[in-house]
Amino acid sequence: MKKQELIHLHGLLAEVQNQCEKWEGDEFPMTEYQNLGVRPTSIHKSKTDHKAAVFKLAKGITKSVSDAETEPLAAQAD
Repeated sequence: MKKQELIHLHGLLAEVQNQCEKWEGDEFPMTEYQNLGVRPTSIHKSKTDHKAAVFKLAKGITKSVSDAETEPLAAQAD
C-alpha cells in the first residue's frame, strides 16, 4: 500500500473513531493510538508511523465495538 493510500485509510478510520466517540462518550478510550502522536494530517510522518497508527486505531475501534455488543442480533432480511 502506498503512503498516500495509508494516510487516506487513516483518515477514514479517524472518522469512524469520531463517530464512535459521539456514541460512546468517555467510554471510548484510545490511549494507545493517542500516545503515538500520529494523526491523518501528519503527512510529514513516515509510512511506518501511519501504518502503526492504522493498526492501533483499528484495534481500538474493534475492541470497543465488540465490548459494546454483548447481545447477539438475529439476522433479518430486508
